[in-house]
Amino acid sequence: MYDKYELVAGLEIHARLKTQTKLFCSCSNDTFSKEANSLICPICAGFPGALPVLNKEALSMAIKTGLALKCDVKKFSKFDRKSYFYPDLPSGFQISQYDEPICEGGELEVYVGEEKKTFQFNRIHMENDAGKLTHENHSSLVDLNRAGSPLIEMVTEPCFRSSEDVFEFLKELQRTLRFLGTSDADMEKGMMRCDANISIRLKGAVEFGTKVEIKNMNSFNNIKKALDYEFVRQVKAVEKGEKLIQETRGWVDDKEITVSQRSKEESADYRYFPEPDLPPVILDNAELDAYKKEVPELSAQKRTRFINDFKLPFKHASTLSWERELAEFFEEVVKISNNPQKAANLILGDYLALQKEQEVNISAANLAKIIKLMDEGKISSKIAKEILPEISKSDLDPEKYVEEKGLIQMSDTGELETVCQEVMSENPKMVEDFKGGKEKAIGGLVGQVMKKTQGKASPPMVNDILRKLMS
Repeated sequence: MYDKYELVAGLEIHARLKTQTKLFCSCSNDTFSKEANSLICPICAGFPGALPVLNKEALSMAIKTGLALKCDVKKFSKFDRKSYFYPDLPSGFQISQYDEPICEGGELEVYVGEEKKTFQFNRIHMENDAGKLTHENHSSLVDLNRAGSPLIEMVTEPCFRSSEDVFEFLKELQRTLRFLGTSDADMEKGMMRCDANISIRLKGAVEFGTKVEIKNMNSFNNIKKALDYEFVRQVKAVEKGEKLIQETRGWVDDKEITVSQRSKEESADYRYFPEPDLPPVILDNAELDAYKKEVPELSAQKRTRFINDFKLPFKHASTLSWERELAEFFEEVVKISNNPQKAANLILGDYLALQKEQEVNISAANLAKIIKLMDEGKISSKIAKEILPEISKSDLDPEKYVEEKGLIQMSDTGELETVCQEVMSENPKMVEDFKGGKEKAIGGLVGQVMKKTQGKASPPMVNDILRKLMS
């Protein structure tokens, strides 16, 4: 019965901006691991008569995010009061943007598998965060450190048709925000929060079904699970003839189910009206042009360039463009070594594996020197792997290190021929197998030579010498 229906989902994503101070006051925005209620003032604590002042850094980050997501950044926008009661919202209202947001439209290209899809935004607006409630021992504790922190809310169109689409979209959006430097977008720390609006409809239908909002999801995996669960729940209900209601449901992580929380509010319930204490935001063409110049090359753009310019496989290009720091490190190694394939293999293989075991301290220049040593035939890939942990401890010069340790590959043909003849004498069965047409047998002989030379021999040279001797 599930094949008859399709999922329709839209997202509301809140990202905490990476500013020095809060949105409307000078309190520090670095609120994590700080003593509760230690970073508050009359403005973020909602004292009557305290006047907000817009943080220019937050405005800049919101605009750059909009530009990166191909939004229409508005030359005129304003703030509004959104009234509702939360115990951790002491003013009784949130300062948000209702009918004149800073950004409208926009899109993000995402690879789902290796298929490129484009998902649309409806708007991006700015607002201040509420505080945090901690529930313990039948009581609730209120921490207002987070109150007033700057948020952008990115609202998509109902353009998603599978939980996999949503999962990949959110990962790409997180990468984009991190590349921009506008948000760390760490879901576990609440820097990025996502609510999903989901409905179902018969395949081929035009009208949307009854929308249900799902909250309390703190990871990409949970969002995917919640969408899958809610799709099944709604299909079952419709098939039984039950009427779905527009409501807000919460995700219960340990049970992996959604539960009803309240009926869904409409915009009229929030009693929006223009914020009287803040003037509108007015931008001109010169300011917008200046912001456009500050938008860096993003993860998706780097991935495409790595594929086109460096001829990397899609998977390798995706991993190398995942984080800005890694992408820039890779490009610096390529620039010095002029060998993108070997740079990609070394970084994705031994370099990232070593990072899991120890602190890696190696410059792009010295990693490029390792590649140069391999290209010149002075060390093998085996030696490169062995010296990387030692060099990475204090960024040693690889050229000096291999020379001091006597690790330069053997390049004397006569010396290598002697070792190859010894190996052939010790392994007559392998020699016989090779002469009998078993091509793979030469691999065993090469391995024995490498063992005897402690990895100092050049495998291609050994291969050539063995073939010559056995012919």
